[in-house]
Amino acid sequence: MSLVSSGMIVARMRPLNITCRRWRSIYLAWTLAWVLPLCAQTDLMKHEDVQRGQADYRQSCAICHGTEAMGGVGPNLVQSSLVRHDENGNLIAPVIQEGRPDKGMPAFPLMDSAEISDIVAFLHARVAVASVVSSEGLAGGYSLQQLLTGRAEAGKRYFYGAGKCATCHSPTGDLAGIAKKYSPADLEAQFLHPSHDSETATVSLNSGKQFHGKLLHLDAFYVAILDQEGWYRSWPLQQAKVQVQDPLAGHLELLSKYTDKDIHDVFAYLETLK
Repeated sequence: MSLVSSGMIVARMRPLNITCRRWRSIYLAWTLAWVLPLCAQTDLMKHEDVQRGQADYRQSCAICHGTEAMGGVGPNLVQSSLVRHDENGNLIAPVIQEGRPDKGMPAFPLMDSAEISDIVAFLHARVAVASVVSSEGLAGGYSLQQLLTGRAEAGKRYFYGAGKCATCHSPTGDLAGIAKKYSPADLEAQFLHPSHDSETATVSLNSGKQFHGKLLHLDAFYVAILDQEGWYRSWPLQQAKVQVQDPLAGHLELLSKYTDKDIHDVFAYLETLK
């Protein structure tokens, strides 16, 4: 082969070499930008405090918030604004220690600071791992297109039929324009697990006196209410009988009866109420 021919071969090969180097650079940049951060975030779950927190969380919190903090009967903590804005437990710790009685969350006053710190570490790790999976993270929620998989006509039939939703709600009354008031993800969460702010209780004491007010706390040991005059009152259950009036009892009962199709259809119907 002549030098000219060899030169031509070399000249032709240079663009290929440049192209290969360029693709290697692109691949390396992609790896650094996406794969390595994902691996690094996933490694967070292997930290000792995170693993301890995961064990404590699953023992005390998973029954309501799901084993991976993605929600269940209780809200999704990975998407929680409070969790995402927490710094070293400054927002999470008070909620764990004091609970949220008005939303049905019990307090954990006996949980020590080390256990709480570990749970905080676990929740932050879950947020970090979940957020890196998507360029926008889960904080932005889900789009209407992702959730709107049901049939509005079927949802309307369920609303007025098997679900008995019309017993308490009206599309021209309390639900009028509801699709404009909530994002798609929040709307679905609201009808599946609405807040417990309206739960009340009548407390009858052994002495015969009765008190009525907003239910703040009820467990196996004591009950607490905010009475009609705005006073906080509490009693050991040994001294009282409690009758709870929960207008959301129907929602809680339906949680064990809903099929996936029911949920999607009802959501599709609610989205028409604009």
